[in-house]
Amino acid sequence: MPDDRGSIMGAAGARGVTGVRTRVGGWRGRSRIAQVDSYMRWTLYLLPGLFPLTPTLALFGGSGGFRTGDLVLLFFGWAQCGAGAVLFRRALEHYRMRHPAPWRWIALSGALLFLSVVQLVALVRADGPEHLTSRPMVLMGGALVFFGALSLVAPRVRTYLWWCLLGGIAAAVAILPFGGRAAGAAITMVMVWLAALWSLATVRTTGWMLAVMWEAENARTVQARLAVAEERLRFGRDMHDVLGRNLTVIALKSELAAELAHRGSPAALEQMAEVQRIARDAQRDMRELVRGYRQADLHTELVGARGVLGAAGIACRIEDASGDALPDAVQSVLAWVVREGTTNVLRHAEARRCAVRLRVGGASAVLVMENDGASGDRCDSGGSGLAGLRERVTALGGTLEAGHRGRGMFRLTVEVPLAAVEVPPVVEEGSAEDVVGADVAGAGVARAGVATGAGAPAAGVPVTVDGGPDASVVGRSGGEGPPEPAALTRDRGGNS
Repeated sequence: MPDDRGSIMGAAGARGVTGVRTRVGGWRGRSRIAQVDSYMRWTLYLLPGLFPLTPTLALFGGSGGFRTGDLVLLFFGWAQCGAGAVLFRRALEHYRMRHPAPWRWIALSGALLFLSVVQLVALVRADGPEHLTSRPMVLMGGALVFFGALSLVAPRVRTYLWWCLLGGIAAAVAILPFGGRAAGAAITMVMVWLAALWSLATVRTTGWMLAVMWEAENARTVQARLAVAEERLRFGRDMHDVLGRNLTVIALKSELAAELAHRGSPAALEQMAEVQRIARDAQRDMRELVRGYRQADLHTELVGARGVLGAAGIACRIEDASGDALPDAVQSVLAWVVREGTTNVLRHAEARRCAVRLRVGGASAVLVMENDGASGDRCDSGGSGLAGLRERVTALGGTLEAGHRGRGMFRLTVEVPLAAVEVPPVVEEGSAEDVVGADVAGAGVARAGVATGAGAPAAGVPVTVDGGPDASVVGRSGGEGPPEPAALTRDRGGNS
């Protein structure tokens, strides 16, 4: 049994530690605005509990024993604090996201506040005003909950002030039938107004700040989506301009060639050769478009990195000693390094400072990015960003080093030779290795055959290939008939 109890307690302790780590990790995984939102919300939830805390400590720490009246007053105060957490949460959701107003919870808070006031008056009558001590502080937490929630559900500040003005007058008039004096009624009215203004400055201001922060965050998200959509539209327009005309011409000439081949006209060969030329031109234009779309400018990325990091509250220092002496290939790959490094700083670090140093020494360019606040698992996060950068740098004969330098510092160093020339991926162009032939009998096409470059052409079939845009293959049958269209070359290397 002792062993079983020990194992159970050990398992419970392990689960507790794991739960704490999960909560801490969840907090660190949130965005900064979400962390600020949680901090402000929980501060507001816990603030009313500070007021009944002092009377509670004074009651239980004293030597006079417990009194039933004091316990009832504290019960009402703590009940209002517990209801206030739920009430504030729903009132904030109503204020920020227009959820239904929590009128029932407001009525409950008002009833508890009223009962607290009645209990406090009963204690004053029983013990006299000289024994009030810290009892009125219990009412301050309840007043903050009631008036604060009321300020959040009010459509306008002016409407809330009118409510509180009329409520103060009503409270002053309500105490007169119970033996209250004019001075006491005036004090009650002033206290209601002060509590209303204090709750407005505390609770309504907190809700307003949260609403402004989330609106700014939503606007930033919408702006990013619009930028992506605009870039897609731009790329779509470029695609249309590059491929629209060529594809239309290819479709028309293909229809014409099919009609000519159906009639047995040799002009079909010329039309298909023209189709092949236009298709290769479109393929080349498409490659240039994609290659230009993926180019990145170094100085633009440096300016953008400073702006993005500065907007995130990170002090960014840039030292650019390269001038305009970098080749285009080197400048492009270093621009990609700056872009990916900036993304990593924002995603994987709680950085306060970031430095980017670019210098040209000898026959190479060296870029160093260094930031603080790096977490321990940044290099092992499983992302492909650094791996993709390493491939780009290696393609130019350069080197990339990334790692921690102690005390939360992370350094990314890239060195690229200035004489580096980026080698584009090798894409096979269309060749005459695959030749499709057809023997035309009368006005129709009777049979299709394939002749590959691996074998020899059939006897009596001359094959002519010049490798240019107008490459064609002309075949002749073994008989004495006139030459007929036999085959056309086909570009198989255009699927890059």
